[in-house]
Amino acid sequence: MSRWVMVKKARSSQRREEALSRESIIDASIELLDISGEGGLTFRALSERLATGPGAIYWHIANKSDLMTAACDAIVARMMEANVAGATPKATIRAVALGVFETIDAHPWVGSALTRAPGQLPMVRIFEPIGQQVRALGVRDKEQWAVVSALLNYILGVAGRNAANGQFARKRGIDRSDFLEAVSTVWSQLNPDEYPFACSIVGQLRAHDDRMDFLAGIDLILRGIDSPRRH
Repeated sequence: MSRWVMVKKARSSQRREEALSRESIIDASIELLDISGEGGLTFRALSERLATGPGAIYWHIANKSDLMTAACDAIVARMMEANVAGATPKATIRAVALGVFETIDAHPWVGSALTRAPGQLPMVRIFEPIGQQVRALGVRDKEQWAVVSALLNYILGVAGRNAANGQFARKRGIDRSDFLEAVSTVWSQLNPDEYPFACSIVGQLRAHDDRMDFLAGIDLILRGIDSPRRH
């Protein structure tokens, strides 16, 4: 093979790598994850979607773990751009919390991706604004870590469970209203002497709103921040 042909091929390969940006790879990965979940994201499937070879992708992304974190970070960054503003520190915390809840509901794989990247940028994007608002609320320095951690653990835990429940229902064709009605019927037949609380909230169980329940939990934590024990 002549030197000219080798140079031409090298330049052609470089142009393909440059045309295939990291951003386009991440966007395609997000589409695959939303359609097929984490199991559907493979470099082979990604190569087919981008009409390129795996080598061109590896030029930008080291491995699947790196790809998952990058895709998660892109989603979280977009969410934060739309949800960081609030009239007060508490309003901002509620906005961020709800943004995370709705993001994980729309992209269930984000929850597990965040769990696997605890100290990386996607988590820091959520941690930082919550921490700033906790500080703005006057929480003492030595208590800030515990307060932010409590908020973050609640947000990710409830959001992740809600998304998992949604996935379970969709895979099995379960209608939420029918499911809640069935559970309410079972609870209504419990012995009220043994299960007085469960029997008393049967009506609320039928009509409860997961989103509002989530925010109610955030408000409970925020009210705890105002507790006299903090001073």
